[in-house]
Amino acid sequence: MDSHTHDRCRYYNVDPEFSVRDLAAFHGHLGPYIVLGYRIGKFARENFCSDPFRMKAEVHCAGTPPESCLADGVQLGSGCTLGKRNIEIVVSKEIRCEFLADGKRLVVTPYPVSRPPEDDDYEAAIETIAEKMYSLPEAELFSVTVLS
Repeated sequence: MDSHTHDRCRYYNVDPEFSVRDLAAFHGHLGPYIVLGYRIGKFARENFCSDPFRMKAEVHCAGTPPESCLADGVQLGSGCTLGKRNIEIVVSKEIRCEFLADGKRLVVTPYPVSRPPEDDDYEAAIETIAEKMYSLPEAELFSVTVLS
């Protein structure tokens, strides 16, 4: 991957701190998978590779919503983006996010997301679950493995 150094740039590699409201504004609504993807991407950036130009993300999922919404959150949290071409969705029966940087691989496997019954309050219930997930400890959201 390209090595980027921009010592004189003020807006290079800005810390990705997004609120629940920011996630909803980007995604169009607040759901568990964008929150989960954001938390996973942020974890990868803070604990694996802080430079989104050196990192690549793979979001393994069904390839359709709601699981594919993980990719929106991963982009915001990790800095890996479609424009930089360093994120992709890999259609899979298993849900996991893989990050590659400097010859190492971080595998983050989310725990299952509980879904409320589909009734008149479904969207509000989904939003409530997502809001709670935003503040949960990482250990309650996903497991992590680092491979070299």
